Amino acid sequence: MTSFVLPHEVHGDGAHKVFAVHGWFADRAAYAAVLPDLDRRDFTYALVDLRGYGAAKDATGAFGTAEAAADLVELADRLGWDRFSVIGHSMGGAVAQRLLALAPERLRRIVGVSPVPASGLPLPTEQWELFADAAHKPGNRRAIIDITTGGRAPAAWLDRMVARSLAHSDAKAFRAWLDSWAGEDFHAQVEGTTVPALAVAGALDPALTAGLLRETWLRWYPQASLLELPSAGHYAMDEAPLDLIRAVEDFLRADDTDGSTDAGTPAGQSVA
Repeated sequence: MTSFVLPHEVHGDGAHKVFAVHGWFADRAAYAAVLPDLDRRDFTYALVDLRGYGAAKDATGAFGTAEAAADLVELADRLGWDRFSVIGHSMGGAVAQRLLALAPERLRRIVGVSPVPASGLPLPTEQWELFADAAHKPGNRRAIIDITTGGRAPAAWLDRMVARSLAHSDAKAFRAWLDSWAGEDFHAQVEGTTVPALAVAGALDPALTAGLLRETWLRWYPQASLLELPSAGHYAMDEAPLDLIRAVEDFLRADDTDGSTDAGTPAGQSVA
């Protein structure tokens, strides 16, 4: 029986291999706004579609972060990537942290862009209903995207994001993913992991704030750092693409100048 392979596209031919993992509302097209300006000489990027999204929209599975981490390791093996970094947006940030639990020895660095903490994201009842019903209610998806970008995004952009989300996700999988990223607490499995880890927060995002990441990401990872982008909310790839690329690629490049120690930003240091 052939094992499942995450649909993906590869860009660049650099020595530093990097997975880019999307969030709850998008497939790999989440990275469309940054794709043209990524450094393809130093890095090789693999953009993936998680189960239930994009080219994997009809895939079966548990639709959870642990399964996704295993899928990424399987894909790395098929690509011949012994060691690699991973970037994860929102829900994809939880997937990146699952990789810390599953295969820390294979990770060079991790980046979370508005990452869901490894402790999950418990939601009050009213918010939970808003999120849970978003599987079948486009208006809920639009409200969530609008709120998490500070209510400043153009209406046409919100409409486009919702349309893309609906077209490129399976409703049942979308709902199952919520239970995983919001409800699962695995931080005890990753706390103390020494892989350098950058969290990028958007100042306009009222949910995954720099304050929350200080209490989670910076506390758990000894070589963690935090950057807050003042002009972005939850979707920094769209809201501040050039700032995000510069911050992320500078962080990833530091691995190549650290020597064999893989040292990162001093414990708990924040530039937010």
